[in-house]
Amino acid sequence: MAKQTYREVLSRASSFLEAKGKEGYGIQFLFLERKNWTKTQWVLNMNQEISEADQQQIQADIAALLENIPPHYLLGYADFYDHRFKVTEATLIPRPETEELVALCLQETSKNLPLHVVDVGTGTGAIALSLKAKRPQWQVDAVDISPEALEVAKENGERLAIAVTFILGDGLKPLLNETIDVLISNPPYISQNEWDLMDESVRTYEPKLALFADNEGLAVYEQLAEEAAICLKTEGKIFLEIGFQQGEAVRQIFQKKFPQKKIEIRKDLSGKDRMIYVYG
Repeated sequence: MAKQTYREVLSRASSFLEAKGKEGYGIQFLFLERKNWTKTQWVLNMNQEISEADQQQIQADIAALLENIPPHYLLGYADFYDHRFKVTEATLIPRPETEELVALCLQETSKNLPLHVVDVGTGTGAIALSLKAKRPQWQVDAVDISPEALEVAKENGERLAIAVTFILGDGLKPLLNETIDVLISNPPYISQNEWDLMDESVRTYEPKLALFADNEGLAVYEQLAEEAAICLKTEGKIFLEIGFQQGEAVRQIFQKKFPQKKIEIRKDLSGKDRMIYVYG
């Protein structure tokens, strides 16, 4: 049998997946992650003869990708804002757009004040832990309604040695007797009507609790607006991720509850409405 190179095997695997209607790049992403190879290492090694063990791993990963298992669940981790977070099927996979939400919060808040910051729907803890890593003087609380997700978040906090308070609860309900400086959240915002538009891997494997919301995807924003009106300080700020078609609807929800504040719709790097910033 002729010797096969890494490039040949992965090119064939990618073409096979695409012929089956799957994302072809997924197999190379998995391979590079499993080998812990940089793009430079890939270029240096791609024409080397592939090992039997690597061939077997690629075949196993192809089978899993054909079953629509997201690559990050196969790896068991996702990278987010300079840290690596454990992910399971109990948690949403952190997305690059959410890094932009973290960056906006850091940009628009004080570096020096000991703010009380609450991350609602923390999932893996990616937002809360990323903020605390950059602002160790902040008191950061991370809330989630899912006990399974909260356990993953706690594990991430322990592994990264970042001290965040993890709270099991629904929205801001556990904190209504306190005052907070900042609310940040990437809440469930997908309407059930959008089910057919979603990637099959997301529909099948990512947690529905972290994805879907009633009232055309606006229910959790309505809840957070009600609760934030109770516990957010007068000069407090709110940072929210939104669906790209929800900007005006979410802006109106928060303008009604915070008529004295300014509310901006911010775009992501793709030019789509992605964040709501409440301040003033």
